[in-house]
Amino acid sequence: MARPEPHRRADYPHAREITTRWMDNDAYGHVNNVVYYSFFDTAVNAWLIERGALDVAAGEVIGLVVETGCHYFAPLSYPEPVTAALRVAHLGRSSVRYELALFAPGSDRAAAQGHFVHVYVERASRRPVERLPDPLRRALEPLLVPSRGG
Repeated sequence: MARPEPHRRADYPHAREITTRWMDNDAYGHVNNVVYYSFFDTAVNAWLIERGALDVAAGEVIGLVVETGCHYFAPLSYPEPVTAALRVAHLGRSSVRYELALFAPGSDRAAAQGHFVHVYVERASRRPVERLPDPLRRALEPLLVPSRGG
């Protein structure tokens, strides 16, 4: 697979600033790679919670991550904030492919970009839903863009 080019901020319909923490840096002085996935998760779940599409404690439908990936282009480090940008590349019957990018302050080129796929399941049975609930679909439709890969 060819290494993608870093995405631009304009490639994403939504962005939010996330504060880095002292503990996010690793021994090499930059944000550790596992923290990038935490930023991705924060951007997606904050979007859904703010729009009433996700009830973490009691919702009948939950999203399970079944696939992830990330390309790293430039370091991020504490104490700089990170801008997490979000889009939806695929909105299926029971799954969603989220694509995300992380930007350093003042940068228009992604320091990292990745994706993860949620399969939405019934909380009790853990079986895929027949159809994404309407509140979830309505929350995600404004983020839907054609996938540009990577």
